[in-house]
Amino acid sequence: MSAVFNFTFVPWFRAVAPYIHMHRGKTFVVGLTGEAIAAGKLANIATDLALIQSMGVKIVLVHGFRPQVNEQLRVKGYEPRYAQGHRITDEAALDAAQEAAGQLRYEIEAAFSQGLPNTPMAGSKVRVISGNFITARPMGIIDGVDFKHTGVVRKVDTAGISHSLDTGALVLISPFGFSPTGEAFNLAMEEVATSVAIALQADKLIFLTEKPGIRVHPTEPESDDNPIDTEIPLAEAQALLSRLPPPELPNDVGFYLRHCVSACLHGVERSHILPFAVDGSLLLEVYVHDGIGTMVVDEKLESLREATHDDVGGILQLIEPFEKDGTLVKRSRTEIERDIENYTIVEHDGVIFACAALYPYPEAKTAEMAALTVSPQSQGQGDGEKILKRIEQRARAIGLQSIFVLTTRTMHWFIKRGFQPVDPEWLPEARKRKYNWDRKSQVLVKKL
Repeated sequence: MSAVFNFTFVPWFRAVAPYIHMHRGKTFVVGLTGEAIAAGKLANIATDLALIQSMGVKIVLVHGFRPQVNEQLRVKGYEPRYAQGHRITDEAALDAAQEAAGQLRYEIEAAFSQGLPNTPMAGSKVRVISGNFITARPMGIIDGVDFKHTGVVRKVDTAGISHSLDTGALVLISPFGFSPTGEAFNLAMEEVATSVAIALQADKLIFLTEKPGIRVHPTEPESDDNPIDTEIPLAEAQALLSRLPPPELPNDVGFYLRHCVSACLHGVERSHILPFAVDGSLLLEVYVHDGIGTMVVDEKLESLREATHDDVGGILQLIEPFEKDGTLVKRSRTEIERDIENYTIVEHDGVIFACAALYPYPEAKTAEMAALTVSPQSQGQGDGEKILKRIEQRARAIGLQSIFVLTTRTMHWFIKRGFQPVDPEWLPEARKRKYNWDRKSQVLVKKL
């Protein structure tokens, strides 16, 4: 085995390990669009879901079948009909949906049965359980449009799904629901996945979609290296939805976002929009710091916010031990009071457990992240990463292209999170004049 491989594999595995521990025992609901299956992505997605399940995650997979139903209809000489973003499910469309669902269930179960040697699923035994977990009711007539056999979720069989997950099985749900009298209704995959995630109080709702993600703060296309926001606070996602027209097509910005917001509002802490076109996007989002798609996060539970003048004392108390041991440069109360609007904090029960400040250099399209501090009581719980994410969001929102840090002791923490070392001469002129050459701080930069 080559030394180069060892050099890259060991730090990579160490970086991934905390996320493996973090997600063990958690429940993920994954919404898989029919477009992903039509594009030939099912085999790799099944492999990745099997790997995630093998690391202790409970998985509910809800599949869509929009293109497959449309194909069945056209083969039979019918055109698909939609109104207000929903399919009008007449008798022909209901028959096509039932045929498509049966075929897709067969294909998905077959994909999870491939324990071939020399593949990532070698020796795996993924048991798939599906069933009538969804009770539905008719959508009815809306604005004069009769949606016929199109329905909405009335109830989720939480006990049945939880029991199946507890046996170690992957639960597969088709976008169908049944009334108490046995009538079948065609449902939207997105609504089913969201309803299941809320009912289970899942840890994540993940949509594998045609979209690469969402952009809240667009910048000039020519200079925009990152077309999406990797993390959007719930409040910002709600504000974006309020500015958009009602979404009708999957490519509309709000189509999946509204379901992510609904899930977060009802107790699902994190919801994700991922591109199925990127191979391994599930693994990249779940086990890599920056992820690959957009995550909507409910921050009320995390108490992540910008600082106010009432927080000055708590910030001083937090950073003082790190100033004494030389990890941080000493800052006076006057300096912190003057710059308090630059600070972001994590607070639990009235106590500040983490902080950082953002000092922009607009002329250089960059900003310094300074005074990043995490209390020893909460180190290893992700507070540093929450602060970093928020600082990145603040920098993007004002049109900056990078952030940089100066550090003497925590270089490796930043490198694991996408920072690259540069020569101090890289610093903006205004910051270079204040650089302490005796302290010999390492300068690290991260592109946004």
